[in-house]
Amino acid sequence: MPGAQKRLGEINALMAAENFWNNSEQARKLIDESNSLRNKTEPLLKAEKQLEDFHVMVELGEAAPEAAQLKIQQELEQDLSRFFKELDSLELKVFLSGRHDQSNCIMNINAGAGGTESCDWANMLLRMYQRWAEARGFKCTLNDYQPGDEAGLKSATFTVTGDYAYGLLHGESGVHRLVRISPFDAAQRRHTSFASVFVSPEIDDSITIEIKPDELRTDTYRSSGKGGQHVNTTDSAVRITHIPTGAVAQCQNERSQHRNREVAMKMLRSRLYEMELRRRRQLSDKLEASKADIDFGSQIRSYVLHPYRLVKDHRTKFEVGDADRVLNGDLDPLIKSYLLSQRQGVKQNP
Repeated sequence: MPGAQKRLGEINALMAAENFWNNSEQARKLIDESNSLRNKTEPLLKAEKQLEDFHVMVELGEAAPEAAQLKIQQELEQDLSRFFKELDSLELKVFLSGRHDQSNCIMNINAGAGGTESCDWANMLLRMYQRWAEARGFKCTLNDYQPGDEAGLKSATFTVTGDYAYGLLHGESGVHRLVRISPFDAAQRRHTSFASVFVSPEIDDSITIEIKPDELRTDTYRSSGKGGQHVNTTDSAVRITHIPTGAVAQCQNERSQHRNREVAMKMLRSRLYEMELRRRRQLSDKLEASKADIDFGSQIRSYVLHPYRLVKDHRTKFEVGDADRVLNGDLDPLIKSYLLSQRQGVKQNP
């Protein structure tokens, strides 16, 4: 941390110079670096200050009358409980140092093999991520929702807005498998369902992605599923296909076709950028995993609700016995185990 504080001092000196904005591109880079360093150092400084306060409280408690010691102890236990939760969150951020880890992210969920079962499972995954985002104070905006024929959803695209959203969620890309007694089977048999998740960083206009107009196919259609009063009344929904890669982005959440087109293009740019990042890193195994069949043998994580209850990440071998807690949005232990394995250089096998 001393090195980071020293660098912050150097940047502050540069920003105070009269000619700082003569090179606007360099100025923006320095501002971004400054914000990144502050986001990393300020929570650590705050944690150090809290530890000092705890030491003071312990000393006060030891010197206080016996009647007051119980109250001080209870207050200290409550404060420590909150502190350790904040410390867990801070520990996760330590693992996030990628270029776009601090960015918002765009997530896409698609139902796979299993028909109605998988459509329902895809909807459960959407709810899980929405609850995770809500618990963190993040904003979750549904951009597109294609309902299943009988239940659940065929596909959904949504944006998660919050600090380090992409860094925390990028490991969710892949196939997710559910094993349970089917609520749609009158014989109460066990079924296995699949859904895929794809995560890309939300990129801003400072990053140039060359997309030729003749490489795009744009389709408009009538909005369906979740939405406002305009749903099913006009052809305002937009689907844009990038022909060379087959990447598709669609949006029906906005009121106008023009605005839906803007959002769809933004999602498409982010997705193409993520694909290019993967190509440059030469992580062909991960790229193939994201394109793998949404079926047996390709899952990154299994959620078993019968005959026992367990969530297991097949890449890290990390397990959580309380499957209901995970499905209600408590993903941090799984996210942390994945980030830690990446930091330690463990090869990820879907």
